[in-house]
Amino acid sequence: MKREKKLKNPVASFIIVTNLMFWPLFCLVGAAKMLEFPEWVFQLMLTISAWSSTFAFTVLFKRIYPEQRFAAFVKDAFKCKLKWSVLAMSSFIQISIFGMIMLVVVVNHKPDSIFTISTWGMLIYYFVKNLLSGPLGEELGWRAFALMELQKKHSPLAASIIIGFWWGLWHLPIWLTTGYVGMELIQYVLFFMLSIMSTSIIMTACYNFNRNLIVPIVIHQFFNFFVGLINEKLVVLITYNAFFYVAAAMLIIVINPKKVMYGKKEAKSVVRPIP
Repeated sequence: MKREKKLKNPVASFIIVTNLMFWPLFCLVGAAKMLEFPEWVFQLMLTISAWSSTFAFTVLFKRIYPEQRFAAFVKDAFKCKLKWSVLAMSSFIQISIFGMIMLVVVVNHKPDSIFTISTWGMLIYYFVKNLLSGPLGEELGWRAFALMELQKKHSPLAASIIIGFWWGLWHLPIWLTTGYVGMELIQYVLFFMLSIMSTSIIMTACYNFNRNLIVPIVIHQFFNFFVGLINEKLVVLITYNAFFYVAAAMLIIVINPKKVMYGKKEAKSVVRPIP
């Protein structure tokens, strides 16, 4: 069997292909909305578009790891025993941020209702929908592959910032659907990127403590889920989110900078050959 030629810059190739896949898929999401397709069709297309990074990584896999099986790579991403202390720490950080944002919104904006969802049934539906249309579809490519590859050449902090920037920029088509223009759009994009990049730092720190992909999936899930629960303008929520997530990321760096963010570069992953 002829082997694929190995990519010289796999992370850059991954980012390019991810965007090339996401843009047309997201256009189909927009078409489904404009043509007034049933809601389930719109939600299905939205979920599929969110998996573009996984699709891109799957397509490129044999050019990145020609000696390894895709199924083995996915299995390895979840094989480390889950450390509940790491999950508890990351969850505590995000629940605390959620509580502080709610307090700020109640005090400064006095909404009629603090929550966007009022029934347990809708809450469960929103939780599952959010999980399928973001965290499950994005983390295999962005964290299990791209972050780990970057840490072979860069410190965890540098790798976090690089991934956070490109992961945030990948959302560009979504920014154009917010309805914001002018200064509001600039504010939204600026604080969105700060939120994403600081969350990327938190993800890297927690993921390096416990190399199980469930960890970044849970962090990603809480990030999206909590924002959608609070009844306030999205641009306002993203602004508060950025402030608190940047503070949390800086705190993590200050607490243990040498071990968490400036540790040794990742050793090259062991390739599992195809029998």
